Amino acid sequence: MIYEGKKRIWSEFQKEIPDDGYFYARSCIRQNFNPGAEQAFLDIVRNRFGKDFYENPLHTTCGGIAYHSDTTPEETSMTIIARQFSLMQEAGYENFVVSCVTSFGLHTEILQTWEEFPEVEAKIHQMLWDACRREFVKPRFLVHASDIMFKYRYLVSENAVRPLINIKTGKPLRVVEHIGCHYSKMFPSKSVGGAEYPYVLSGLVEALGGEIVDYPERRHCCGFGFRQYLVRANRGYSLSNTYKKFESMQPFMPDMIITNCPGCNYFLDRWQYVIAETTGKTYGDTPGYGIPVLSYEEVAALVLGYDPWDIGLQMHQVAVEPLLDKMGVEYDRAAKYRGKGGKDLGKPESPVNIKCY
Repeated sequence: MIYEGKKRIWSEFQKEIPDDGYFYARSCIRQNFNPGAEQAFLDIVRNRFGKDFYENPLHTTCGGIAYHSDTTPEETSMTIIARQFSLMQEAGYENFVVSCVTSFGLHTEILQTWEEFPEVEAKIHQMLWDACRREFVKPRFLVHASDIMFKYRYLVSENAVRPLINIKTGKPLRVVEHIGCHYSKMFPSKSVGGAEYPYVLSGLVEALGGEIVDYPERRHCCGFGFRQYLVRANRGYSLSNTYKKFESMQPFMPDMIITNCPGCNYFLDRWQYVIAETTGKTYGDTPGYGIPVLSYEEVAALVLGYDPWDIGLQMHQVAVEPLLDKMGVEYDRAAKYRGKGGKDLGKPESPVNIKCY
């Protein structure tokens, strides 16, 4: 009965994901936190798989963080996003893909608002024209970039150089998948699998040879929460949420965490440092190092044979080398903190309780 119920729910939460022809919108915070992830994604879809993903340098942030922090009104965000749609229309595309799940949630919210309240959409058409003499057409399809990697998961698998297998044991790597709230919880019908059985990351991991770890707090928030973190006095709530997740997953000894949200990626990575430095405790099966936290693009890029430093894995707080060693990834330790042309990026100051290479 439980299985039949899952099948019914799964069938209700499918989405059509076009195979090709997208206008790509970057994330504002990802370019600062993990600058190599989006570039890896574009290189994979364009140069490895020969797909058409167009990026316009004139596109901007969606304004989602400001909107969810109550610093800008919804109409402002609507006008910003309407301008993005005008750039898409101008370039001749009708499929819109966003890199950030906050952007995905906000774009979805706005499109549904316009559908239910056409007079609001008419107002935004006028506001956009008044602001910059532009007109827009809504996209035919709106998807998140993790939907794309899920769509291409078998392409990645067919071209895998290093599947998610522990070369020392021959067993699948144990992976915790964490889905961003703004992807599956705000508008479940717009995600792959809905809020109860989201499969967008699980499907990717399984196709690449890994094993998904189930644990009690699997669907618990990463701890970001805009008003919890952006208000300094509330950051204890953010940290305690993340701490609860790590305490719940630790008995299962995962080898890595994969996320599809830049905020989740950042906080599951950075809060491990905070927890270690304040409590002396680290997680994972490599004592003192923590559990590496990677995005779906970074995981796909590693599997496809990309150099870990070329995709920016040195920007993570938790050392990724234990994961690289398990996968058999070859890497130059001396090149970790060298940028383009051998430029010295500087090494992080050594923390007390969590180790780094």
